[in-house]
Amino acid sequence: MQHLTFANEDEMPILGLGTWKSAPNEVYTAVKEAIRIGYRHIDCAAVYGNEEGVGKAIEEAIDEGIVSREELWITSKLWNNAHGEENVLPALKKTLSDLGLDYLDLYLIHWPVANQTDKPGARIAADFRTLEEVPLTDTWKGMEQAKEQGLARHIGVSNFNAKQLTELIEGGTVVPEMNQVELHPYLQQPKLVAFCKSKGIHLTAYSPLGSSDRPAGMKAEDEPILLEDAEISAMAEKKKASPAQILISWSIHRGISVIPKSVNPKRLQENLAAADLQLTTDEMKQIEAINRDRRYVDGKFWEVEGGPYTTAELWGEL
Repeated sequence: MQHLTFANEDEMPILGLGTWKSAPNEVYTAVKEAIRIGYRHIDCAAVYGNEEGVGKAIEEAIDEGIVSREELWITSKLWNNAHGEENVLPALKKTLSDLGLDYLDLYLIHWPVANQTDKPGARIAADFRTLEEVPLTDTWKGMEQAKEQGLARHIGVSNFNAKQLTELIEGGTVVPEMNQVELHPYLQQPKLVAFCKSKGIHLTAYSPLGSSDRPAGMKAEDEPILLEDAEISAMAEKKKASPAQILISWSIHRGISVIPKSVNPKRLQENLAAADLQLTTDEMKQIEAINRDRRYVDGKFWEVEGGPYTTAELWGEL
């Protein structure tokens, strides 16, 4: 298993288990099995509503001697209604309580979008706060305090563009250590990847398999299905691998962490085995050619009538 190395020499397994869309009862079983077969990196978030199940699986795996806490890399994320310097630590402590942990290995600002503190599920303009009211740099101060206090060993962001990252770099004392964004062969984001690497910011790819199981309201009619792409399928057949394994290996070959979600034991095993799948330079070029700049998680759910957020500003040029 490859690792991404941080400035203090901490190492994060490049392949992890995603838990978005895993029901609370399913996530416990999936995480327990994942740890049993060798996963050591688990990606969580408060908004997923399943961190207690994740925590139960981690606690049992440690108690049973399958793994030690030090061998695990646990990531979680600050939800939109906890933006603002004063709200970060309380939100993080709630996540730690739910997970049954003393610290996180990595804590991320989930979106550059701020909701009212009592509106976790913002739906109308009044449910949001603008980034003028609660600047990203203020929220980042809270994240820096989390790192200073040892509650999060590393801090970063998710769904941030180059402009927003630059704002944090210039306005903070800690450079974001991670940017978790949608990345897969249909959305390769080479400019953003290059920018992050130039600043020493690691990347994690979410929805690496095309997120075909995301909520129906987030889907477009007749959208392309990444796992059924002809080029990917042909390559998988040639290499006696699954299309999912090709997609996972592609991210790893780019030096990008990848967090495919599954609650299926067979797929958990297959996804983990993708860490050992080799792609040639020519195969990487073949995959590079199928980029469509196609987002599956397009952020349109943040666009409401009279609201402060637009997808154009959210994604920016990079």
